[in-house]
Amino acid sequence: KIFLLIIISSGIFGCSENIPFPSGQLQGNLTHTLQDWTEVAEARVVELETNPSDPYSVQLWVIGFNDRAYVQGANLARSVENIQANPDVHLLIGERLFELVVAIVTDQSELNDFAQHYESKYSAKPRNENVKEAT
Repeated sequence: KIFLLIIISSGIFGCSENIPFPSGQLQGNLTHTLQDWTEVAEARVVELETNPSDPYSVQLWVIGFNDRAYVQGANLARSVENIQANPDVHLLIGERLFELVVAIVTDQSELNDFAQHYESKYSAKPRNENVKEAT
């Protein structure tokens, strides 16, 4: 398993071009984890499934650089609550399904790198750029 990192922000999150209505268990081709997420994370939108015992999935924007993939979640979102209870998740990118473990970003320099990649990809700043406000 590899880590998927999540940036927690205050406020609502989601993808404007894809309405982020939640659904259940994700289906796809189970894929070995990657050493570099840059190419795979070129997708604009991915699906993140939390809570293995009662699957809950949402659509999110994704950023990939170096050996990690990043998504941004809202601190009041059900998916974030699920992750705090159990960090095991599935990430669906196209037809590729990954089994991952989430880690919440707590390092400001890492969050700054994420914010730069996020703004470059989506032409918008992330909702939160301060780790102390996010956690």
